[in-house]
Parts: sequence; C-alpha cells; structure tokens
Amino acid sequence: MLSLCSRAEDLNGIWKGTLTQAPGGCYPSYFLELQINFSNDRISGKAYDYYDKAHFVKMSFTGRYNAQTHRLVIIEDRVLESEIPVECAPCIKTYDLNYARNGNVEELTGDWKGFFSDKHLVCPPGKIKLQKASASDFPVDVDQNDTLARLQASLHLQPREKEVVKTVTVNSPQIKLEFYDNAEIDHDTITVLINNKVLLYRQMLTDRPLTINFNAFPNMAYELVMYADNLGDIPPNTALMMVTAGSQKFEVFLSSSEEKSAAVHFVYRP
Repeated sequence: MLSLCSRAEDLNGIWKGTLTQAPGGCYPSYFLELQINFSNDRISGKAYDYYDKAHFVKMSFTGRYNAQTHRLVIIEDRVLESEIPVECAPCIKTYDLNYARNGNVEELTGDWKGFFSDKHLVCPPGKIKLQKASASDFPVDVDQNDTLARLQASLHLQPREKEVVKTVTVNSPQIKLEFYDNAEIDHDTITVLINNKVLLYRQMLTDRPLTINFNAFPNMAYELVMYADNLGDIPPNTALMMVTAGSQKFEVFLSSSEEKSAAVHFVYRP
C-alpha cells in the first residue's frame, strides 16, 4: 500500500536572500529579509532591504497568498526606518513571488517594482530570490498598533525585577492570551508587554477576558511581562492567563507586585 501525504505551505517566519535592481538604483543588488506573519491566506510583516547591516530600509507590508497557484503578492505600505546614503531614496515596493519547495529547502522567487517614497517616481525594477531561514539578521518585532506605539513613546514604567514563572512551548504560530482576575474581582489593573512592546495598558482584570493575539516566529524567544499598575484591594496583583495555540491550551497563574513583575517565556517549535 502506498501512502501519500501533502504538506501545507507555512509562509510564517524569516525569509532571506537577494534583491537585484536594474540600472538607476543606488546599488545593483541588495540583501533582503522578510519577516512574514501568515494566517490563512493573509500576510503581514516587516521587510529589511540592505546593502550591509548599517545601511538598510525597514518597511511594513501586507499581502495575500493563493495556495492553488503558490503565488503571493506583497505590498509595502510604509517606511518605518531608513539608514541609507543621502543620495539614495527608499523605494516602496510591490512583490510578485512564487513559492516552491525542493526537499527541505523552501524558496520565494519573482519580480518587484515600486516608486520612490519622496519623489513618487518609478524605481528601476528587479528580481528577488529568498530562502526560508532559521534566524534573523535584524530585530523581530511584535506587532503593536499605532495608538499603543504612540503611548509607549511617552511612558516611563518603573524598572522592576522580573520573575520567570513558566516557559511555554507551542506548536502553532498563532497564540491567543486571555487574562482574568485570579480570584475575587478587586480592581487589579495591569500593563502587559511582549518583547518590551506594550500590548495592554492599564486594563482592569475581571471575569471577562483581556485578550492579546500575537504571531510567533519559529525558534524565536518571546518574553511576556505582566506589570502591576496597582495592587488592587487585596495585594498582590494576580491573574489567570489562558494560553491557546492551535489545539494546545495552558493555564498560567501570574502574580506581580510593586517590586517584581511576573514573566512568561514563549517558544514556537513547528
């Protein structure tokens, strides 16, 4: 009996390779790293195109994937950071790529085109060739909305000791966290950070969940910290965190004070 199985594509993770450009660009070729968040057919993430690690442009992007044709289209929408020579200008790009697997090697190849961010003139187009990688050359962000990003820029949270209460290993990249008051509702409020990004700010714990959804990249380290904004009516500040990742479910009890913050480490291993 012959048993056949197919393996669904998982674009989630780090992709690294090269981006070439026709004459007229700053350099004929660049390195390119895509940090792709992938759920169903939707894509989001960050792109770094760079000549070396000191000269780069960081972009945010969104896109779609067609599992029937193995084609994905990615559209950059914003320049997040730019460290390039003054005579160069960032190019906001659209990628038209095809996914292929050869043994254990996964590749994205195709074309790109775009326009200069400041002049709205067309950039010389080029080619892209990427392979899935196990590690990033740049920091991997946790997605944070613009409101929380602006808020965090003006925050000055008091430094506190961190106590790691648990390490959670999951087999799905999509992770849902729900926070409840651990016992009697006593007006505890919390601020929650993942990899130093504020994802909940001064929210009161009740019998209804405070929810965070985030996407984890394979083999990357993620640290959640629950910061106690107050101690409520009954110190210390305690919470029950429910973790859902695919079919996996975990309960984690957290307790924070004015001296110490509870921390949980997450690792996604496919």
